[in-house]
Amino acid sequence: MVAMSSSDTTTPVPASQPALARAPIAERRPVPREHHGEVFTDDYDWLRDKESGEVIAHLEAENAYTASVTADQEPLRRAIFGEIKAHTVETDLSVPSRKDDWWYFARTEEGKQYGVHCRVRAQDTGDTAADWTPPVIEPGVPVPGEQVILDGNAEAEGHPFFSLGGLAVSRDGNLMAYAVDHTGDERFTLRIRDLRTGQDLADEIPDVSYGVVFDRTGTRVFYTVPDESWRPYRILAHTLGTPNEQDQLLFQEDDPGMWSGFGLSADRTELVVSIGNSEIAETRALDLPETADEPLGELRVLVDRSLGMLHGVDPVTLDGQRHYVIVHNKDFTTEEPGHGPAPAPNNMVSLAARETVTDPRSWRTVVGHSDTTKVDGAAVTATHLALGVRRQTTPRTLVMPLAGLGTGQQGQPVEPDFGEELYSCELAGAPYESPFLRLSYTSWVTPSQVLDYAVADGALHLRRQVEVPGYDPQQYLVERWWAPAESTDRRVTIPLTVIRRRDTEWNGSNPCVIYGYGSYEMSMDPGLSVARLSLLDRGVVYVVAHVRGGGELGRTWYEHGKKLHKKNTFTDFVDATRFVAQSGWVDPDRIACMGGSAGGLLMGAVLNLAPELYRACVAQVPFVDALTSILDPDLPLSALEWEEWGNPITDPAVYRYMAEYAPYENVRAVDYPAIAAVTSLNDTRVLYVEPAKWVQQLRRTVTSDQQTPLAEGGSPIVLKTEMDGGHGGASGRYRAWEDRAWDYAFLLTALGATEPV
Repeated sequence: MVAMSSSDTTTPVPASQPALARAPIAERRPVPREHHGEVFTDDYDWLRDKESGEVIAHLEAENAYTASVTADQEPLRRAIFGEIKAHTVETDLSVPSRKDDWWYFARTEEGKQYGVHCRVRAQDTGDTAADWTPPVIEPGVPVPGEQVILDGNAEAEGHPFFSLGGLAVSRDGNLMAYAVDHTGDERFTLRIRDLRTGQDLADEIPDVSYGVVFDRTGTRVFYTVPDESWRPYRILAHTLGTPNEQDQLLFQEDDPGMWSGFGLSADRTELVVSIGNSEIAETRALDLPETADEPLGELRVLVDRSLGMLHGVDPVTLDGQRHYVIVHNKDFTTEEPGHGPAPAPNNMVSLAARETVTDPRSWRTVVGHSDTTKVDGAAVTATHLALGVRRQTTPRTLVMPLAGLGTGQQGQPVEPDFGEELYSCELAGAPYESPFLRLSYTSWVTPSQVLDYAVADGALHLRRQVEVPGYDPQQYLVERWWAPAESTDRRVTIPLTVIRRRDTEWNGSNPCVIYGYGSYEMSMDPGLSVARLSLLDRGVVYVVAHVRGGGELGRTWYEHGKKLHKKNTFTDFVDATRFVAQSGWVDPDRIACMGGSAGGLLMGAVLNLAPELYRACVAQVPFVDALTSILDPDLPLSALEWEEWGNPITDPAVYRYMAEYAPYENVRAVDYPAIAAVTSLNDTRVLYVEPAKWVQQLRRTVTSDQQTPLAEGGSPIVLKTEMDGGHGGASGRYRAWEDRAWDYAFLLTALGATEPV
């Protein structure tokens, strides 16, 4: 049962102010946790039993309390939802992408939650450029011969949740494999549809992970299976029309700290299997038979994990001979005495012949290592190599011909030229036979563009720019600031992206929202957010703090924010906040912070470090009980996390270090800001129990005024649980808009910035 105790009441409020409803108080049921001679008592561990009616009743009570506390924000939420809707063309479509004999695209329709996947026949006239130029298709207007292959709205009907985990079409265009999740737990059911009839075949495989592809013949599909901790560890081949029990196991990874995944080579003649984590990788390959009656062979190792390096492999044929383009982080052309190959943390690119690929000393350098540019990956077509790189925080694309690759006679990489400083240009498609590379371009203020880059002459062809009704980019300004890392080393400067309306005055009175993530080498890249306009148009100065632990400044930036350097992530965010507060642009008393998942861990940690800096915080699916979760290898994905945080089970130093920053274990008896923790019951990446426990610990510990309404200056602490969602929250675009409107209304109410400027 959910117990209420008078001893847990919060600070009384003056009679002149309206008091809030009583927050749910969970009963304390102490469970000791002992590791390395240290004991932590967890009073709320019982909340992890999601099958318990008592736990569900508690979460529903929290939702009811949250609804009551934030009821006055409903008009603002409706306004923000309306603004997002007004800035969105609801009946729209993607740019068609060609595969084999069809152009594939997706439509969205006004009033419908999910996209509709469609296709039309392609033409082959002999004019390569014309044949690979996408047809002009109008939103809401059917094209003669257009075929709907999957309607997300129909698939979602009768279900509280819908998500696709993979979609692939056979080479002859007759069959479609697709994986569907109807709960949000990221375990999918794989089905096969005959696109000639629109009917699903009898083949059905439950509990698969992300990703599905056909072989060359269209008679087999490849898929992955997760273990009990949700780690993709088995790769299987299913022959259509046969029982699932006969599916051929191609690979099984037994190391609990390693992922498995697969993809097809660009020419679709090889299956490439990738195994690894954030520090080490292995790649294997399988030659795919040309006919259905040929059996599948054995996977062969291309790059062994014993080399101890991260890498990616792309098969390519040069002058009739099979080779592999390898992006890797060790330089085997330079040996360090007693240490082996020299480190190349920002990666280099090499070319290896099939016969000698297992010997890295035989690899030929294509692009050497750079201290200022990180190579994130590669893709090949029949004629060119494209490289995804990152320089000065921003992702870019380089292109070079395959001719002469690795011989010293190769052409120099060419980068498409754009006029903005802070932008994102990423490879969005590289069809093997196409004369174009499909690029995605955007910036913090530029709506997304789909471009086709002609590899022959470097010309850029704009295929589409996302229309944002009522939006004028000239009204907004983006700047790059650099904040010194005062807490650790002033020589380190933290890049900040600062976005504001151009008419914002430098008078020290503006509200501010600071966003951060800082883990897994993930970068917070430029991109226009329609929802963010609702903040900017209310005078908010929006700041993205690119803290250590992310990948914005290369591999070293990441490594200095992981494991026993993880605290740098948190102190960087605090230092960035102080820098912004002293900039003269914002009111130091009107700063809010926001982050999700590992960014939610960031939120919990910085609130413990410097709660006085923030007026409010929204923590989305927050990883706030990280130590407890990582200590349990049976929980989803826990063992994989050891490469990011260290292994506190076996290493006392890691345990003590994590215990010093774990948000749930370090809540202090001081004033904290208003806090909204947002989670989902079926999230398998960050379990709902983490924010549920954290909220209870906060309520009973902090000294701030939790009884006065948010709009009146109070600091309530609320938990909102999506009962039918996963790690990304509820499914469907309108539900996503509602979620973002809820988050922003909470922050804007706390900042006193509810009206457009």
